[in-house]
Amino acid sequence: MGMVDTPGEGRGRKAGKRKNRRIGFRLDMTPMVDVAFLLLTFFMLTTTFSKSNTMEINIPPERGEVKVAGSNILTLRIPGDGMAYCSLGDLRPKRIPLYEEEDDSRLSLSGELRSLLRQQTTVNSKLVIVVKIGEKARYKQLVDIIDELNLMKIDRFSLDDYTPQDDLEIRKAV
Repeated sequence: MGMVDTPGEGRGRKAGKRKNRRIGFRLDMTPMVDVAFLLLTFFMLTTTFSKSNTMEINIPPERGEVKVAGSNILTLRIPGDGMAYCSLGDLRPKRIPLYEEEDDSRLSLSGELRSLLRQQTTVNSKLVIVVKIGEKARYKQLVDIIDELNLMKIDRFSLDDYTPQDDLEIRKAV
């Protein structure tokens, strides 16, 4: 600490020196630490509770092909034109609208498609639903269909490639 010398006083003399009192200064860091830990806790909890939106898909083991009777297969074709084409076995596909508008102008799967899936699965407990999505179809359509199958607790479904043969089947639709 620097001192100011007054005239007439010697340097080494202690007599006559007036000792300056230093005013104490103390910074309380407690509120800042409290805020830091509060923010740290907030960010830790919010990142822990946010879960990623993933869908669990179980892939069967590679044992070869599984034989299923043709009458137990419901093929659901989605070419991307806003319609779904459902056919049971080798029957002609039935044309059903994929979406319907709800009250607040949101789209949801059509009630006709839901009722057809529910009816067919209650009639035949061995039914396997094969979903085929065309190149022009949107990924959201596939996710909506899989979500609807999960909501209806239908766990016997399969995803398959959309082929030119499927386009020919769609042209035969009723």
